[in-house]
Amino acid sequence: MAPSLEVEREPVTEFPGILALKSPAFGDSKDESAHVPSENATNATRISLPDSSKFEFEDHPIDVTPPLKVAVIGAGLSGITAGVLLPAKVPGIALTIFEKNGDVGGTWYENTYPGVRCDIPANVYQSTFEPRTQWTEEYAQGAEILTYWQDVAKKYGVYKYLKLRTKVNGAKWDGTTGKWTVSIENIENSEKYQETFDVLITAVGRFNAWRLPDYPGIADYEGHLRHSSNWDPNFQPAGKRVAVIGNGASGIQLVPNLQPLVQHLDHYARSPTWIAGSFGGEGPGRRLEPNYYAEELLKSFEDPDKYHAFRKALETKFYGRFGTIIKGSEQNAGLREDFIKLMGERLKKKPELLELIVPDFPPNCRRLTPGPGYLEALTEDNVSFIRTPISHFTKEGIVTNDGIERKVDAIICSTGANIDMLPPFPIIANGKDIREAWQPDPITYIGVATPSFPNLLFIQGPNGTGPSGTVPNQVETQVTYISRLLRKVQSQGIKSFSPSQSATDDFTAYCDSFFAKTVWTDNCSSWANGGKPGGRIHGHWPGSASHVNFVRKDPRWEDWEWEVKSESGNRFAWFGNGWTEKEVTGEGDLTPYLRRPDQIDLRSYHEEWFEGLANPNI
Repeated sequence: MAPSLEVEREPVTEFPGILALKSPAFGDSKDESAHVPSENATNATRISLPDSSKFEFEDHPIDVTPPLKVAVIGAGLSGITAGVLLPAKVPGIALTIFEKNGDVGGTWYENTYPGVRCDIPANVYQSTFEPRTQWTEEYAQGAEILTYWQDVAKKYGVYKYLKLRTKVNGAKWDGTTGKWTVSIENIENSEKYQETFDVLITAVGRFNAWRLPDYPGIADYEGHLRHSSNWDPNFQPAGKRVAVIGNGASGIQLVPNLQPLVQHLDHYARSPTWIAGSFGGEGPGRRLEPNYYAEELLKSFEDPDKYHAFRKALETKFYGRFGTIIKGSEQNAGLREDFIKLMGERLKKKPELLELIVPDFPPNCRRLTPGPGYLEALTEDNVSFIRTPISHFTKEGIVTNDGIERKVDAIICSTGANIDMLPPFPIIANGKDIREAWQPDPITYIGVATPSFPNLLFIQGPNGTGPSGTVPNQVETQVTYISRLLRKVQSQGIKSFSPSQSATDDFTAYCDSFFAKTVWTDNCSSWANGGKPGGRIHGHWPGSASHVNFVRKDPRWEDWEWEVKSESGNRFAWFGNGWTEKEVTGEGDLTPYLRRPDQIDLRSYHEEWFEGLANPNI
């Protein structure tokens, strides 16, 4: 065991004009008078060492610290990734993941409407550390995607951190204790209770709260009324008159899947939209029919090197199309020409629809949607494409502004969810709810935190995700950034942390300057601008996906404000008693840096954070 270290403080003598010196004499000098200024130095500044009597020595090895209690809210793609990476990257973390649903999966758990699938190829819409090579279809259906993410959660032990069917109703910061008090509700039995955490991380997703539109008379409608994100599995559309409101991703998927079944379909589209061939230019793109892989190709994927090469080539395409979002670029103009040609071909049965559907804003102002079968469905005789705005609902249907009532048996609202990126519950710190602080627009420091809300972090928060690239990779790099932050907090005795207002203001200024050069600021309504055409962009990172990954590799700790746990306020109190745990216990590798020369990569040499940990399995 390490000897008990008692610090004996000798009296401090102050001299004008020089640093105070302790007795005995400084260094090896035998002549103490050499350190005494002349009698003429009467106007010299008096400088003294700080009073160390207020410092309370912490008698523990530097790497022995109390657990860091962390709460993650949400168990979709982001929450699952956090559940895998945080325990691996943050020694001593005490992790809890709250999820309101009965299982993990987020949007893929909640959305079960006909035709739900990802418009990104499944081989890139998956984690980078757990690739699945044998996807049934190129563009996987929702159920298969859900199974994949649940399998990841099971393999990496995420379920042990989960509290399912548990709803977070709010969180409040206590600056005195440096803790978040989280108000929780068990959905099954309505039990309400509270827990405290050192750090709170929201991973609720971009579209975490679907909502019905607020048209007048909607409560009077007596037919089947549902939001597409709340699909009723018992609903049978065959032979019915059905209305679908909205032409975002869900509406565009629903229409071609309902059209062959229903007697008649009224499709209400408030805005025109671009229909792309593929999302990332990865090839011919989606069809309404499944894109099955050839058996010989799937067989070749059993070779890890061949599959790695295939995925790398495919995923690279998603990182190479950033130029298409730049205003006035040749790439964006090229998209416009390609899309008009493609849309005209798909609408050839009713070419007059093209003028109603082609937007006056450039491609990528709103998120692109391939929409296989969508345009073809609009040309069928049992579909009415309606651009006239809705006035109100009646008991039997919908009335548009021109006074026409269209009676239907069922109305499916694909009108999206909250697009303001505000949390669906109060988060209160320093007397203010973040939902009020984020008015008129959410403001963050590099998409991960916000001033005056200590120990609060976001995964895929406002301005946190690049427009190119892939979502899983960007979530992984953001969780990795958060892990580095939490290791600092855990190891260095930090009580509270938050980004400075000045750093956040500088980031905001950079964002606004960058976005002015992009098509996102054109006259379209999208989730990136909170549904406000020409409004401030908070849905994207100000740069490419490669750009944000580069930024996250080297955190700027100088942009943060820190408060230490030590009552003395000494920033080095976390140094402990001068020992490391492996020295005290006699266990562990004291020379972890020594490796065979042929195994040394000088770029990472001496930089691996886990090098020399007492527990090598962490």
